[in-house]
Amino acid sequence: MWDRYHTVSSLDDALDILDEKRNRARIIAGGTDLILEMKNEKHPDIRELVDINRVPELDSIREVGEYIHIGPTVTHNQCLVSDLMIKYALPLVKACQSIGAAQIRNIATVYGNLITASPANDTISPLMALDAEVLLRSKSGQKWVGIADFYLGVRKTILQDNELVADLRFKKLSPSSKSSFQKYLLRNIHGISVANATVILDFEENVIQQATITLGAVAPVIVHAEKAENFLLGKTLNEETIKNSSVMAEDSARPIDDVRGSGKFRNHLIPVLVERALTDIANNAWKNYNPEPVLLWGNKPYRNHPLEKSISHSSQNEIETTINKNNYHLHHGQNGTLLDLVREQAGLTGTKLGCGEGECGACTLHFNGVPVLSCLMPAPRAHDAKITTIEGIAPENELHPIQKAFIEEGAVQCGYCTPGFIMSAAKLLEEKPNPSEQEIKEGLAGNICRCTGYYSIIKAVDAAAKELSGRQK
Repeated sequence: MWDRYHTVSSLDDALDILDEKRNRARIIAGGTDLILEMKNEKHPDIRELVDINRVPELDSIREVGEYIHIGPTVTHNQCLVSDLMIKYALPLVKACQSIGAAQIRNIATVYGNLITASPANDTISPLMALDAEVLLRSKSGQKWVGIADFYLGVRKTILQDNELVADLRFKKLSPSSKSSFQKYLLRNIHGISVANATVILDFEENVIQQATITLGAVAPVIVHAEKAENFLLGKTLNEETIKNSSVMAEDSARPIDDVRGSGKFRNHLIPVLVERALTDIANNAWKNYNPEPVLLWGNKPYRNHPLEKSISHSSQNEIETTINKNNYHLHHGQNGTLLDLVREQAGLTGTKLGCGEGECGACTLHFNGVPVLSCLMPAPRAHDAKITTIEGIAPENELHPIQKAFIEEGAVQCGYCTPGFIMSAAKLLEEKPNPSEQEIKEGLAGNICRCTGYYSIIKAVDAAAKELSGRQK
């Protein structure tokens, strides 16, 4: 898919490459969108990728004066457990939580969601409501740009070939602010928005002093429901106000028909989502958030380890990696996915290719300790990394408790999806030794069983949890 892959140790090195290669090179951080687009040949001009994942300090969330700053490699899952984000940007946290499943959120970044520029991308709506700004850097200088001015249309931004987004900031929500993010999708978890809405209201003695309503997936870019925003000013939030302003929000939309829903259905959704958001705020339900969500991080937080010196990979540079505690020197596969590398070069075929698009979870393996979808991860990222596949999940000549439980509970039918389920479940039980049924469902949401064996699978995970924790069945 590419000729050369650069893993850089500084943004200066990344900018040098962008300045030289221009439209032939592209920055990659998470890459869950970009890799899929390259598989589908949507970027034929891009021949080199510049990976910034291992640049020190880019995965930080910082408080600087009145602003919160999010670094370029901060993942969605990192946002879910950030005290700063939960306190000062809760609608953005809830948008991050709604994205994909845990394996996706372990790789995908807020910046990637922002830069891909699809109006259905969940984090753009709250970032627009927060009046966020992005710092664009090139070798010749840098400038802050309001996020409203960053977008030109569907998947179009002002970002130039020699620029990267170096910082993202927004002002902290004040103690007088109340907010809500609402999304309609076609599944309970792991689905793209049919429509979404973010509402932020500032109050003084129960009177609305400022109102912000942004709508996603209902126009070429995220839009403000200006008529509804203006209507809310100076009013208290009661049933009549909520109903009237929700209906007004529809005026700002220009939805289209696509595979997820018709324009007519999206027009119907807008007042429904805005009404839900305003009702949440009126009932103080907007504050409800579980500070211990399912992350699939196991028993320790995941952080990238910095790189001392930038490296490049092409067909001439081997990938040195550790898989199942064994050292590998792989001479081919540098221009494909981690899944291809593990199966075709390392010869470990337990990890399966299912959809190849990050939807089914059959390719789940552990990358530096966390489950990821290897079909969406570039192979060179394996360099100097520690990987565990289904072949290495248990001690030699033994089965992992979750493998035993799958057998005992009859949770295996055709078996194709089983390795991915086991890899996700193993980390879930490290993180949540006594998971509820809902937590089991959330932990396995990124895995699909085409034989529809979910009841047995959930029973197997619960049985393994009981064995590991010593509880009685």
